Amino acid sequence: MPLRSSYVQYLPAIFQQDVETDSRSFVNHFLLACERILSGVGDPQERGFEEIIATLYTYFCPGPGQAPETRTPDAFLPWLASWVALSLRADWTSEERRRLISQIVLAYRQRGTRAGLLLVLQAYMGTVGVDIQEFHQAFQIDVTATVGVDTVIGGAPPHYFLATIILPGLGDLDFERKAQIVRAIIDQAKPAHTYYDLLISVPQTMQIGVHSTIDKDTLLGTLSPE
Repeated sequence: MPLRSSYVQYLPAIFQQDVETDSRSFVNHFLLACERILSGVGDPQERGFEEIIATLYTYFCPGPGQAPETRTPDAFLPWLASWVALSLRADWTSEERRRLISQIVLAYRQRGTRAGLLLVLQAYMGTVGVDIQEFHQAFQIDVTATVGVDTVIGGAPPHYFLATIILPGLGDLDFERKAQIVRAIIDQAKPAHTYYDLLISVPQTMQIGVHSTIDKDTLLGTLSPE
């Protein structure tokens, strides 16, 4: 038996009679077509315009880490990135794209500074450790100098910084991809007159707290009674 459109109830009574006597009438078929487009009736995989409009706000939310139904679809990310003048690389994952889109405007406000570059790298890397150390050419003994942190004995080269990132155990291809992308981000975001070195640290397998060494600061199993 053909499906009866729920839109029939909004018609004048004279038109409703045609559908009640014959559900195969033109009026019913016409309303079913409209109902499928507007309400998505007849296809559980297809959303109607009403549902799309009700959730329109989600298309403007990159939402890294959020449920899929509360954030913009992957196919919409390039359009959303164009709103914030961000060019998406083809080798960025969906979550990496979402994090960068959500943080890039804050980074623009600090462009050309250590804080701005650090924010972009943290947006790309997520929870993985990122650090940037600036080295200055001149220093005062016992006042502002910390050897190995902000001071190099003999004077540091001007406009130089050291970027350090921590990459967990990855496959060779993933590791190389991450390293290339980090360098590309730094090259694009850093001030043109500066130069840098990139130090990639691969943590050990055990990281209880920060780092654990068996028989030194870590014990496997339980202590034997004395």
